[in-house]
Amino acid sequence: MVTVFIMLGVVVVALIYIISLYNNLVQLKHGVSKAWANIDVLLKQRHDELPKLVEVCKQYKQFEQKTLQRVIAARSQVQTAREGQDVEALGKAEGVLRTSVSGLFAVAEAYPELKTNEQFMQLQSRISGLENGIADRREVYNESVNIYNVGIEQFPAVMIAGMFNFSGKPLLEFSSAEKADVDIKTLFS
Repeated sequence: MVTVFIMLGVVVVALIYIISLYNNLVQLKHGVSKAWANIDVLLKQRHDELPKLVEVCKQYKQFEQKTLQRVIAARSQVQTAREGQDVEALGKAEGVLRTSVSGLFAVAEAYPELKTNEQFMQLQSRISGLENGIADRREVYNESVNIYNVGIEQFPAVMIAGMFNFSGKPLLEFSSAEKADVDIKTLFS
């Protein structure tokens, strides 16, 4: 009789441990989703602001059209990757967009009337603030992904992760172009 209670106790403790591991993995998975949603909110806000910036720049007839087209094309790439939740494509598209927006701001320096335009200044400030927010949230996302990926690979959680199809998530990485300094010379050529 005592043996049965001991065996039953061991089974209950093991079951509680397995449930605890599973719940921890679920919590980590949802932490990644939450971090992604936080990035997505800022990406959407920036997505909505960029056409306004382009329109303000278009008011200056002589403003460089190639620069505006690069921003529009890059914005479209980011939107496609964002909607598809394709983290790899988003990382690449973000690099192109950030370079394009930096180029637009650099080119705007040559237009004193544009630099003094209140709407342009507000949009530039808003987009720069959103860029900083996105960078902060990317860091949180990557940390959440790292914790989740480590969690599903550690023993004994790896067995639970395998049984319930928990799979690794990709980090939001950026192209070398985004990490490099902006080459001002190429912006004006």
